[in-house]
Amino acid sequence: MKILSLHCDYIRYKALKKALKKPEKISKKRQKGDIKEPLVILTAIERQDESNPKVVDEIVKEIKKIAKQVKAKNILLYPYAHLSSSLSRPDFALKILKKVESKLRKSRFKISRAPFGYYKEFELKCKGHPLAELSREVNYKQGEAQKLVDEVKTKKTDSDKGINHKKLLKEISKTKLDTRKLKENDHRIIGQQMDLFSFSETAPGMVFWHHNGLIIYNKLIKLMRQELRKEGYKEIKTPEVLDKKLWQISGHWDKYKENIFSTNYEDRNFAVKPMNCPGCMLVYKNSPKSYKDLPLKIAELGTVHRQELSGVLGGLFRVIQFTQDDAHVFCTEKQLEQEIINIINFTDKIYKIFGFKYNVELSTRPKKRIGSEEIWDKAESVLEKILKKKKIKFKIHKGEGVFYGPKIDFHIKDSLNRTWQCGTIQVDFSMPERFDLTYRDKSNKLKKPIMIHRAIYGSLERFIGILIEHTKGHLPLWLAPIQVRIINFTDRNNKAVEKLKQELHEKNIRVDIDLSQEPLQGKIKQAEIEKIPLIIVIGDKEEKTKSVAVRRNQKVKTIKKDVFLKQIQKEVDERR
Repeated sequence: MKILSLHCDYIRYKALKKALKKPEKISKKRQKGDIKEPLVILTAIERQDESNPKVVDEIVKEIKKIAKQVKAKNILLYPYAHLSSSLSRPDFALKILKKVESKLRKSRFKISRAPFGYYKEFELKCKGHPLAELSREVNYKQGEAQKLVDEVKTKKTDSDKGINHKKLLKEISKTKLDTRKLKENDHRIIGQQMDLFSFSETAPGMVFWHHNGLIIYNKLIKLMRQELRKEGYKEIKTPEVLDKKLWQISGHWDKYKENIFSTNYEDRNFAVKPMNCPGCMLVYKNSPKSYKDLPLKIAELGTVHRQELSGVLGGLFRVIQFTQDDAHVFCTEKQLEQEIINIINFTDKIYKIFGFKYNVELSTRPKKRIGSEEIWDKAESVLEKILKKKKIKFKIHKGEGVFYGPKIDFHIKDSLNRTWQCGTIQVDFSMPERFDLTYRDKSNKLKKPIMIHRAIYGSLERFIGILIEHTKGHLPLWLAPIQVRIINFTDRNNKAVEKLKQELHEKNIRVDIDLSQEPLQGKIKQAEIEKIPLIIVIGDKEEKTKSVAVRRNQKVKTIKKDVFLKQIQKEVDERR
């Protein structure tokens, strides 16, 4: 059984038409629902569950555990077949869901169940706290050990019978992208057209960056590193696999255990890091600190991994492996206000480069929290004061802060008016306490710093996906993988094409040429499909007048070659 739990502000759903020949019989009342503050349990019952006599107890136990963690009183069981490609028989699935519903009703939860066997539309708003989205898989383990013993007895080893390489190759071959249900501007379609990235079943939810896509990825990292230096950050890099004990100290093991990849080495348990924070704590602790070292700004463009069910993965928007542009600022109480202002200005500067507008939300203290009320009052007051001082419009989300402090979230708006939560500023009193971080003040007394977590891109992969869809693949010139394509009018112009290519190369412009025998309009059309910003055609006339015909946004302009070279260099340097 696979489930995806979503802790929401609300969910509205409506049964539209039958998905099965014999769906569950429902009354008019049950055809739709509107539930406030629910824990939505998207559920897929699988074939393996049919041989698991404990499946109901196991899933009830898991749902109760999640509900307790997020303090949810309303639970909605929602049949969601898309989570699995190995579904059980419909009659069995409905029977299990009814039993789960019945058992949960005996607890103190208010239980609802969406109708089974129908196509349904739904609208929901997921909360932004760390436990709002959790995926789980319930497997039946009984008898597996004996099954393995039997296999060893009855089957030959690979070395005995030979490996069927063709079969293995077929199994690991990448799945072809089904574009029938995708919109024209979907980043997965544009990614294919521009040859940016791909996915493979050998590494579910992990991006294979192609040359063109890696250019975008590296350019964004280069931009961030340049700006980090200007802002006084020190960049670090920490291991991706760390001892389980570290995650127990940080609290991630209790909160995220099911989403953490773990392994064993020499009888020690290790975890593949789901977040960068704990590694940063160890770097801070490596040497004594004084008030003169603060504020200390530490950045890490770190790769993290989080287990997700295959059914919820979606291109670059939801992946298992991704890069976070994390940074942690350690400061005193007096420095807190100015450091938050600096981060807001930094975030605004980055978003303006890409033309992104954004909304801001302030999330305040949750019921379950640590730290004194005095510190919470101070932190919330500082955040609200700063936002008002900078005349930033914001919404307050009461009780939606993280357990260690309040936060400001930045929701960027794309060309389709969709919003995406990317940037965040979180004030943390927990980590310095858990890791015993200290500094000596002017009186030589040991004190604990306040820690600010911040991200601007958020997930670099998701930011690239948003950017591709926002621009429909027409990236700004400085970021485009191929900035210029030069096309010959006839073979007589090949030398002139090669010469211009060399001149652009010397200016570090990413350029390629098309000297194929395709008709001119066909070559131009292909360059437009690949979203190349500048298409240059050189014919006899252009050679004679030492000019170039530049096609941009389907408009053609003829200018002197020397003028063009200066203009393109300036535009790239200014990131336009």
